[in-house]
Amino acid sequence: MKDLDSAAFGKPGGETCEPSQSRPIDLVHLSRQTLGDRALEEEVLGMFVQQLAAARDSLAAADAAGRRMIAHTLKGTARGIGAFKLGDCAAAIEEAPDNKALIARLSHSIDEVRDFVAAINR
Repeated sequence: MKDLDSAAFGKPGGETCEPSQSRPIDLVHLSRQTLGDRALEEEVLGMFVQQLAAARDSLAAADAAGRRMIAHTLKGTARGIGAFKLGDCAAAIEEAPDNKALIARLSHSIDEVRDFVAAINR
């Protein structure tokens, strides 16, 4: 068990990784977070896509406090799997939950991530 612990904690997390500029999800970061387990990557991405769909549905009807809470949750999850652009947008909404331009940008980022996940799972 000690080897597994050192492998998990010896790898940098999202706060020390540079975001991928060319993909909606940094697959190198995701692989690090899942210790290279492809089945786990697929499972995590599947759950994330479900979370994105629920967030999009909830965001439109939410008040400012609700949008802040949704954005906070998305920020953490997105950064954890390597969807840094989406996570940064969610962080901005957390600070300005009534900014319609940010909400539109988040919606676009959600579409990008969902399309990307669909493409890599073909």
